[in-house]
Amino acid sequence: MSSTKQPELENFVSQLRKGATLLKEIQSVDVGTSPREVVFQEDKLQLFHYLAEKPGIPVLVVYSLVNRPYITDLQPGRSFIKALQDKGLDVYLIDWGYPDLSDRYTNLDDYLNDYIDRCVDEVAHLTRKNKVNLMGICQGGTMSLCYAALHPKKVASLTLLVSPVDFHTSDNLLTPWFSSIQIETVIENNGNFPGEALAFLFRSLKPFQLNRKKYVDLIESLDDREKLENFLRMERWINDSPDLAGEAFLEFNRDFFIENKLMSGKLEIGNMPINTQAITCPILNIYAQQDHLVPPDSSRALKEIVPKKNYTEIEVPGGHIGIFVSGRSLKSIPGKISNWLKEEV
Repeated sequence: MSSTKQPELENFVSQLRKGATLLKEIQSVDVGTSPREVVFQEDKLQLFHYLAEKPGIPVLVVYSLVNRPYITDLQPGRSFIKALQDKGLDVYLIDWGYPDLSDRYTNLDDYLNDYIDRCVDEVAHLTRKNKVNLMGICQGGTMSLCYAALHPKKVASLTLLVSPVDFHTSDNLLTPWFSSIQIETVIENNGNFPGEALAFLFRSLKPFQLNRKKYVDLIESLDDREKLENFLRMERWINDSPDLAGEAFLEFNRDFFIENKLMSGKLEIGNMPINTQAITCPILNIYAQQDHLVPPDSSRALKEIVPKKNYTEIEVPGGHIGIFVSGRSLKSIPGKISNWLKEEV
């Protein structure tokens, strides 16, 4: 071996040894550490209120049924929830928990007109308001949009973050995948749609970045405890994928991914039409430039189906997850949301 390669190899081995030592020391990593309390609970669902020193504008965050909501509160100094609080918002959040076989026939009507509706009523009661500010994230934004159309008198404002609306844009990566598999067969065999299957799908959409590159990058930071813990937190979240309630996923796949009914105006939930033009509250739509899961065009389509006088959109740099964890996003996006709410509500 040449003398020029020897120091490089020795450094690499040293990093591996330090990394192995650190991994033995790190028994687990904490996530979702901001102070909070459960203010409502039903079945698997928990409604959390994040505690703050000063009261602020109340908002109810509706997270996606996919993955876990602690990505919004990953760690101290890297918390979207805390950043919202720092900008004067009083945050409530729906945690859907982990569906099991007893949830096989839970449908979208149950999620919107039972679970979300009762959480809205609870937040309205606790904050002594007639209406609630809804903030939906990803699929939770799509659900919040439908809820606002069904219950416009209960919603004071609607904020959507990286939320899909048009599922048939040319750069949509998810729709071809879901259209090509037999969802019904998967659910018949499993009861629900397996969370690990979705986790595999999401990794396969960016195979180099999400499978190989991140481990190459990890080797370079193995001797840095903070970076290693950050990596482990993200790995924990990426692989923490709850199963999806069978009936709800069948409906979502059919009505949104395959038939794109939001855009055609033919969507019904619980036998009630979803008339997005009936939404009366102000709407803020935030989408990410480099989002590969929810392409910008999918989110921007919202302005085509809601009253234009109520609509504001903001394009931000970053990807689907980065806008909740990157330092740049945490410094800018919560402030934009807060400023908009203060003007509109």
